[in-house]
Amino acid sequence: MCPAHQSLMKTVNMKISEKISAIQHLTWSIAAILLLVSVMAAGCGGAKNGSDTGGPPGKTGSGMAERGGGPGVASEVAIHTTTPQRISIQRQVDLAGSLISPDQAKLSSEVAGVVRQVLVELGQEVKVGQVVVRLDPRELDLALQRAQSQLKQTEAQLGIDGVRVTEPLPDDQISSVRLAIANRDDALAQLRRAQRLRSQNLLPQADLDTAETRVKVTEANYQAALETVQSLKATLQDRRQAVELAEKKLNDTDIQSSVAGQVAERYVQQGEYIRENTPVVLIVQMNPLKVKTAIQERYAGLVRAGLPVEFAVESAPGQKFQGRVSNVSPAVDQATRTFPVEILVDNRDRGLKPGFFTKGVIYTHKDENVLAVPENTVSTLAGVSNVYVIENGKARQQMLSLGTRIGNLYEVLGGLKGDEVLAANNLSLLATGVPVKIAQLAGSSLPANSMAEPASGSDASSGLKGGRP
Repeated sequence: MCPAHQSLMKTVNMKISEKISAIQHLTWSIAAILLLVSVMAAGCGGAKNGSDTGGPPGKTGSGMAERGGGPGVASEVAIHTTTPQRISIQRQVDLAGSLISPDQAKLSSEVAGVVRQVLVELGQEVKVGQVVVRLDPRELDLALQRAQSQLKQTEAQLGIDGVRVTEPLPDDQISSVRLAIANRDDALAQLRRAQRLRSQNLLPQADLDTAETRVKVTEANYQAALETVQSLKATLQDRRQAVELAEKKLNDTDIQSSVAGQVAERYVQQGEYIRENTPVVLIVQMNPLKVKTAIQERYAGLVRAGLPVEFAVESAPGQKFQGRVSNVSPAVDQATRTFPVEILVDNRDRGLKPGFFTKGVIYTHKDENVLAVPENTVSTLAGVSNVYVIENGKARQQMLSLGTRIGNLYEVLGGLKGDEVLAANNLSLLATGVPVKIAQLAGSSLPANSMAEPASGSDASSGLKGGRP
């Protein structure tokens, strides 16, 4: 390293050392000032406490006594009192889901053709069997006539006139078979005569051979006639089905609704050519509707078919709708830990529509004689709830296990028996052992512990979470 660089580095190091020394000096100065301030504050506090303890009788330590601490004689804290109550709680499970139509149909054309008429509009009510779209039937009508002509031809070959005879006759009564039988019988008779004459040596052998050959030919013709008749009978069945199919296709030019409901979509227009299986109209059933939701698995033992349901939708604020649980899935979805539930809802006035988001509750069961305390008797700190029980003129802090909140009451799961007297105000001034003075409510002739409370057995709602199941 060159001498110039060494000189520069030495200068930089000296500057840094000076800065560090200055910072350390400033830090020690601040620490000394803070220590001095704390000592002076402690001295002032001691002097103040000394003056308080030397005060006149009756004023000694009054501030501390009111909070349950400090030396001297504690003064009484003025409070109102109340008692735990017995109420009924309607347990319920919250739900959120969507309204769906239990039955909807996307009507499609079963035949190809040109749309002649679209007979429904969006939102129109339709009934089962009502024609919604009509196609041009001319081509299918001609196809039906052709099938009918082919059927009549086959029926004529089988002796069916459609009036006296409507079904095929037995094989031996068909004209072609009867003719084959007659020819065979004649050939057999001729053979027998030829054999007799030949036995008398009155007929040449060639004539006998001819008679035997004719018998074989007529027998073959008879078998062919039987096979032809059986084939005609099969053809008859096929052509009858062809006629039925042609009739069905002709009838399918009138596309009918398979469900009752309202038109949700129109997919075709008049004059449009459509192919087979082309959707033409969407029909949705509007009454009843279903709410499809999923319930947490911890409520699997509570939710069952037939339970009443109450819910609301955003399109009707303040209005409640009722329904009943119709179907409950026996399986829990392992991904969401929920099980599907369907709720049937009456929709005669058409106030609800498929797709609405719903939020409500399922009423599961009612618990009677449940212990509850007013909310103004409960003090909660760091998630721990307490009440102050008044015994022999003093307060005693009692820890509680709380359940559902119902209005201005808390359900008590544990910690109280139900016959205690509880402090209802000035809870921040109370602690275990602090003497209290029970004051009468202003303008009231009732005793101090006679707070307003529901009668035993009165109903109360338990909140959306269902409280303690």
